[in-house]
Parts: sequence; structure tokens; C-alpha cells
Amino acid sequence: MASPCVRGRRWSRAVKMTLCLCFLIPMVATGIGNTNTIFGQKQKLDIQRQLKRLNKPALKSIKSPDGDIIDCVHIKNQPAFDHPFFKNHTIQMRPSFHPEGLSFDDVSSKSESQITQLWHLNGRCPEETIPIRRTKEEDLLRASSVANYGRNKYPQFDTTDTNVTAFHENAIVFVTGDKYYGTKATVNAWKPQIQEQVEFSLSQLLILGDNARGELNSIEAGWMVNYHVYGDYNTRLFTFFATNKDSNQTRGCYDLLCSPGFVQTNKEIALGGSINPISVYAGSQYELHFLVWKDIKGRGDWWLQVGNKYLMGYWPASLFVSLSESASQIQWGGEVTNLQKNGKHTTTQMGSGHFPEEGFSKASYFTNLQIVDGSNVLRFPNYSAIVARKPNCYNVTNFINHFYYGGPGRNPNCP
Repeated sequence: MASPCVRGRRWSRAVKMTLCLCFLIPMVATGIGNTNTIFGQKQKLDIQRQLKRLNKPALKSIKSPDGDIIDCVHIKNQPAFDHPFFKNHTIQMRPSFHPEGLSFDDVSSKSESQITQLWHLNGRCPEETIPIRRTKEEDLLRASSVANYGRNKYPQFDTTDTNVTAFHENAIVFVTGDKYYGTKATVNAWKPQIQEQVEFSLSQLLILGDNARGELNSIEAGWMVNYHVYGDYNTRLFTFFATNKDSNQTRGCYDLLCSPGFVQTNKEIALGGSINPISVYAGSQYELHFLVWKDIKGRGDWWLQVGNKYLMGYWPASLFVSLSESASQIQWGGEVTNLQKNGKHTTTQMGSGHFPEEGFSKASYFTNLQIVDGSNVLRFPNYSAIVARKPNCYNVTNFINHFYYGGPGRNPNCP
């Protein structure tokens, strides 16, 4: 039996331990809470700063039926000019020339065009402004980081998930082996079904610079369904560019979401805005017309025209390395991301979701494919080739200056 002194010492140690725990547990808990609060406050501040950077003061705001808010921002206040790179940039309101066969009268912003956007139902932007789709807090929260919103073409997948293997797949027609100074094409617009929120489906024209030295220079324009960027499954007009001009670090972005970047001059059409109406299977077909060309008689910028009438703006030549001279390849067609969840091919559709063999009004198509040659003349390509990574999932047929493409994704022949 322990003596009273020993029992007293044990009791004293027990009291001290209890008192220490009583103090330590709240301190640890408080520390954890403060850490979480600090991280939460930092993210909130990052979001506020990014929203302020992207959402410029508007002279007028228009609520679109699809839930978007279109801000009419003075042309000199657009996000592209936030970068010191554009400190002394002079805005070009029109290029010095159009490819032979087109005139400035064909792109008057006061003329009607086949393209319409849902926000047009509730208003238009005034002179000397451009329409910019307002970025929301939930848009930033979908990105891998607040600063990366809209800058990565492909979403950042969870690499620790062994049930997921991500691919991008395409069905395209392309030309290569020459110097190209632009392209023109017509595509019908659809609303493909998307399986996973981080997957997308697009149809586009793509201009590539020479990558012989490991350079990445690309310009893309078309329509897409992309929940990760836009927060819904609407068919939207989009642009994207990528370059690794500075320190071999790839940068670029969708629409007007970075600086330096695309300089918009048009007040009628919002990049990232929903397109309406959409083609109907075995019914009415609705087309979009795209023209991208290099203003080699001017500053060498790459200009974008959408529809038959709308001169949208330009990517400054100084953004690029190889594309500051010419392009080495032109592509037209569809692309999807395939999460391949649980080892199965995605059911995300490309184009109309139907194979090209079904033909007009059922399959997606590109038509009137032309390239701009070294003489600044629009002409049909002498030849073209096709690529379909998984033709049982998405395929393409080629008829030189028009083709059908697309598919349903997973099916009995594409498990």
C-alpha cells in the first residue's frame, strides 16, 4: 500500500496534467480555427481582387434570359489593357485590309447578321463600349485556383483518383506544309450532351504556328459547351489562344479573361455569350461563320470576324512567336474531353451527337473551308487530311472543302 506522501504526489501530477489539457485543447482548437479562418479570408480576398480585375465598371448592364449579366464596358477599360505590355497600345478599330473577295462593307457592325445571342432580347451596348460577360464568384470557385480561371483549356483533374483517366479526343480535317495567313469556315451549331461537369465539347477552327522549336502558338474560335468555364450547358461563342513566348511558360485564356490578350472592338457580340437558336436534328439548321486572318499589311495582328457582318477585334501579333510571321497548320472540327470515369468511355457528345454518315440535318458539318495564302487571297485548299483518334466514338468524313464529323461517345462499338 502506497504511503500518503506517494498518493499525494500522484494526485498532484494528475491535477497538473488535467489542468494542462484543459488549457492545451482549447489552444489547439483555436489555432486550427484561426488557420482555417486565415485561409478562408485569403481565398475571399483573392476572389474579390480577381472579380475586380475581370469585372470592369460598366456604363450599362444587361440581364440575359440565361442568367448572364452583360456589362457594357468602355473599350479602353477592357481586361487586356491591365498588363504593362499594353501601356502604350493604340487600339485598331479595323485592319488595313481584308483577304481578297471581302470588303469593309461586308463587316459593318450596323448591318444585320445571322448570329444572335440571348442577351440581345433585353438590350444592346452603346457606342464606344464592348459587351463583357460578368464573372461570378462561383465561376472562380470552379477553377483549380482563383488566378487560373479561364486560363487553362483543359480542366485540372484529380490525379489521385484511380478511377479517372482523362483524355482529349478530336475528329478534324487539317492542312499543313505551307505558310497560312488565315482561314474561313462555316459550321452549324448544336447543343451536345455532356456527361461530367469537367468535360467539354467544342467545334472550332484552330490556327497553329510552327512548333519546330518547341513553341506553342495557337488561336481558336468556335462554339462550345463547357460547364467548367461558364457554369451551365448552353452553347456559347468562344475564343482561346495559347503562347509560351515569355520564359517558355504557357499562357493564354478564353475570351477576354486575361491580359495581355484579345482586344475586342465590337459592341454587338459578347465572347462567351450563349448562341440562339441551335440546330435541330432532322430539322432547321443554324450556322455560324468565322474568319480569322493576319493583317500583314498593317501591324500583323490576327483579326476575328464572326457572322457575315461582325468584326470582333484582334489578337496582337506581339503575343506570339511563330504566329507573328504565319501559321503552319489549320484545323477544323470537333474536340471533347473524356474523363473515362471507372474505365468507361464518356457519353459526352461531339457536334450533334450523331456520326457523320447520317448526313445533312442530322450530323454536324463544316462547309466553305478556305485558307488565306501568301498573296492574301482566300482560296479552297488543294488537299486536306483527317484525324479521328477513336473513329468508333467520334468520326469525320472529308470532301475537301466541306465535311461531316461527330458522334455519341460511348456506344456498343466504343465501350
